[in-house]
Amino acid sequence: MSDSNDTIFGKIIRREIPADIVYEDDLCLAFRDVQPQAPTHFLVIPKKHISMLAEATSDDHAVLGHMLLKAKQVAADLGLEKGYRVVIINGEDGGQTVYHLHIHVLGGRALAWPPG
Repeated sequence: MSDSNDTIFGKIIRREIPADIVYEDDLCLAFRDVQPQAPTHFLVIPKKHISMLAEATSDDHAVLGHMLLKAKQVAADLGLEKGYRVVIINGEDGGQTVYHLHIHVLGGRALAWPPG
């Protein structure tokens, strides 16, 4: 796990690799997942590098809240009026593979529970 922003998401933020960006502001970026698990599947990431939710501090409270509000906004913009799932994966046992905090937003169909 790296404390730097040298992850695939850092490269997307710096425009070193392309992404289908659906929202961007000074604090966060939202883009479509390249391996979607639902008809609509996008990620919201902070521009500040936070490796995972467990590493967030009280200094990060504003960006964390901002990311959730933007997830809600983009979900509405993309027509997910019937509902959607918001997922934050944290650490190895949670299945995290990219160590840059990210929110998955999945929708566009009925989603089963439990997820797996």
